[in-house]
Amino acid sequence: MPRYEYACRSCQHTFEVVQSFTDDPLTVCESCGGELRKVFGNIGITFKGSGFYRNDARSSSSSTRPAASTESKPAATASDTAGTGSAAAASA
Repeated sequence: MPRYEYACRSCQHTFEVVQSFTDDPLTVCESCGGELRKVFGNIGITFKGSGFYRNDARSSSSSTRPAASTESKPAATASDTAGTGSAAAASA
């Protein structure tokens, strides 16, 4: 069962309680009768091994393949642009 830490808003008394997930949170301080709040702290979690990052889970052959958006396009020739844009307007 998880352990929860509570702190009183009135007297600053802190304590830990082992409660089930389905238990209602405590609301009254056992020392002064004031309002309680849950104290949230850091959790200890450690990732070991590979596979936690996008590049760790993939094989090396798929990561070296170029993306579709980085392919180069052939340059436009003068015959492709004739009759369009400001050059056609200037000659008219």
